[in-house]
Amino acid sequence: MGYFPFFIDIKDKKALVVGGGKVAVRKVEKLMPFEPELTVVAPAVSRELTENEQITCIVRDFEDSDVDGCLFVIAASDNKSLNRHVAQLCRDRNILVNVVDDREACGFLFPALVKEGKLTVGISTEGASPQMAAHLRSRTAQELPGRMEEILDYLACLRTYAGEKIADSHKRAGFLKKAAVLCMEKDRPLSEEETEELCLFFTSPCQGDNPPGQKSSLREDLAGEDFPQVDLRAGYPAGDVTLVGAGCGAFDLITVKGLNAVRNAQVLVYDDLMDTRLLSHAPESCEKIYVGKRRGRHSMSQEEINDLLVEKAKQGKNVVRLKGGDPFVFGRGGEETAALKREGIEVREIPGISSSIGVPALAGIPVTCRGMSRSFHVITGHTAAGGEGLPENLDTLAALEGTLVVLMGLKHLGEIAGILTAHGKSPRTPAAVVQGGFKGSVQTVRGTLGDIAEKAEEAGIKSPAVIVIGQTAGMDLFS
Repeated sequence: MGYFPFFIDIKDKKALVVGGGKVAVRKVEKLMPFEPELTVVAPAVSRELTENEQITCIVRDFEDSDVDGCLFVIAASDNKSLNRHVAQLCRDRNILVNVVDDREACGFLFPALVKEGKLTVGISTEGASPQMAAHLRSRTAQELPGRMEEILDYLACLRTYAGEKIADSHKRAGFLKKAAVLCMEKDRPLSEEETEELCLFFTSPCQGDNPPGQKSSLREDLAGEDFPQVDLRAGYPAGDVTLVGAGCGAFDLITVKGLNAVRNAQVLVYDDLMDTRLLSHAPESCEKIYVGKRRGRHSMSQEEINDLLVEKAKQGKNVVRLKGGDPFVFGRGGEETAALKREGIEVREIPGISSSIGVPALAGIPVTCRGMSRSFHVITGHTAAGGEGLPENLDTLAALEGTLVVLMGLKHLGEIAGILTAHGKSPRTPAAVVQGGFKGSVQTVRGTLGDIAEKAEEAGIKSPAVIVIGQTAGMDLFS
């Protein structure tokens, strides 16, 4: 077979689906974004099809004349003999035909599709393994920026803008290519200011070397194009910073969007409390900077980390700040965002799975459960001042219903339990301490508020661990 992946305009073109069951529904769903003039014919047609106002449904047996004038036909009935007849009829009339579960009878194949606005990606294994095509489709979709449709709409309009602003065809091609690369790196269209600044690069005479952070000239980047040198220093668009939550536990718990950000990072600033296997997903050229704790001491203060992020972003770099859990749940993501905003640097946040819910879940402990806990409260186990003080308002928390989740509190567990019981919490209240590993392992100690500190010490539980106090702490849904 010699299947070539043509992209054919089927909008308003006449097409026919023979069959009205589940298979036909799946085929129609793939076609509808491309707006063909679609007719479905079958003795029985499913409600999903009859209720679709964009489709003409004819409830009767297929007739040979139904294919007249069609650009393509899909034989999707549950009658193999009928499907073969439709296929032969189409071949005789030079009409493209697809026959379900019969590759040899097909004149064209349905690819596994990724559709994001103007972007269409089709994947085919020539029928050898639809499962592999579906797997590759999923991986392809993961690689796309979250705002792909907006980006493509912007780039389409940019062609007209470039034609008006840049007369030289080589410069215009370079401008359009660089704009596309920047959109992919930033995961968004360029702003009006950024577009104008980039345009200046391609219309100004060369006056210097590359801007900070630019590894090669655009002449090199354009891989051999006959491209006039331009000034890339003045007005180079500032970089940006993405705060990414790595989640808690194994590296594959990160979100798809978060992983894509890591894969596109030029600078990766990372902490402890995350699976370092994530680092291997960054590009080889990516600068990786560790700013976590060593032996109880920060390698950098928070102010130094803020300054580092600002510095790298001002070099025009795409910076990813990778944090365990979620950046905005005791991750100081708010402080870093405020510092970057004060410097006029664009910041975005990609949430991660917080250890406050993810680690208890590993042990089969839900933080809420109907009939037992209708709320949960997350606190840090120490204060900001040196990390030695106890959390505030424990007396108030003792009176609350629901589940109390304490992060970074193992060192003070005995004191926390004592204050809660002193302010009215029953010492028989279920409590648990959960230590989750990066390979999905989990060590859990269960007890009561009265004995949990002693049990955790006897079991040798180490930080980081999550403390859960409340009725759901006694649950073990996976045992």
